[in-house]
Amino acid sequence: MNAVIYYKKTKPNPLIYQSIEKPIPKDDEVLVKVYSVSLNAADYRSMSMGIIPKNKIFGSDISGVIEEVGSSCHQFKVGDEVIGDLSAMGFGGLAEYTTAKESALILKPKHLSFDDASAIPMSGVTALQALKNKGNIEINQKVLIYGSGGGVGTFAVQLAKHFMAEVSVVCGPNNIELMKTLGATHIYNYQDINFKELKGKFDLILAINGKNKLSLYRRMLSKNGTFVVVGGALSQLFKTMIFGPILSLTNKKMRVLAAKPNQEDLKYVAELCSQKLIKPIIEQVVPLKDAPQAMQYLRQGHAKGKTVIKVYEHE
Repeated sequence: MNAVIYYKKTKPNPLIYQSIEKPIPKDDEVLVKVYSVSLNAADYRSMSMGIIPKNKIFGSDISGVIEEVGSSCHQFKVGDEVIGDLSAMGFGGLAEYTTAKESALILKPKHLSFDDASAIPMSGVTALQALKNKGNIEINQKVLIYGSGGGVGTFAVQLAKHFMAEVSVVCGPNNIELMKTLGATHIYNYQDINFKELKGKFDLILAINGKNKLSLYRRMLSKNGTFVVVGGALSQLFKTMIFGPILSLTNKKMRVLAAKPNQEDLKYVAELCSQKLIKPIIEQVVPLKDAPQAMQYLRQGHAKGKTVIKVYEHE
């Protein structure tokens, strides 16, 4: 089979498209013929930090068809169309075939294309868990999504609107029109935003991108507001982990989300997409052989939604 493999010594791009042996599922695994896989910040960040999958194949968010079922697997059968997040079991999605535990997969809703389905798992579930589990979002709250243009951000904007919040966003100039189509009430260009005007304005802030001081976010919170850091610069994440508990001794809460793959959360977001209540925002679809270049593009940090790698055309 063909796959995209990581080779540390290959410069300037350590990802190589080549032929390797097809994986054999264990008794507690299924073999998935991958139709589409979407890229995430977790892919290139893991690569940059030297956290390399055992099989040297990145890619967590897949859609495809079950081709083999291990002897101790009973949730799926051969021919089932599935979606999954493989991040908890070592990635492996950037290949024509991959193995997975059943707990990483759900059935793909019939009305979702394979491309759309692959764009959902990590980004959609992360956005949901940030808003509900950490942010405790409520109707009519004023919510700010800082870094709204990527995969998590575009889902967060739509989910917050679905939960009937008033949604404001901070994004780059190239994403302003996209934010209008997603229904953002207030749109701020990160290049010229006046933070002083936003003092005490938001009940919930999601920081998906950026590298601002925690004190800046805290000033933008309402009296009982909640700040949730999802991504952005590592310094932003670490400072929230270290100082968040201290800064949360008042009514304002400063939290870090460590998103976890979850079948029920994935089913929830996938069903919303199937019903067209929200939609995956896909910027580009490229063949597997072009995945190395697509990963380089994603690292630049100016994505409009998701990049999807099409591995097979649906028969």
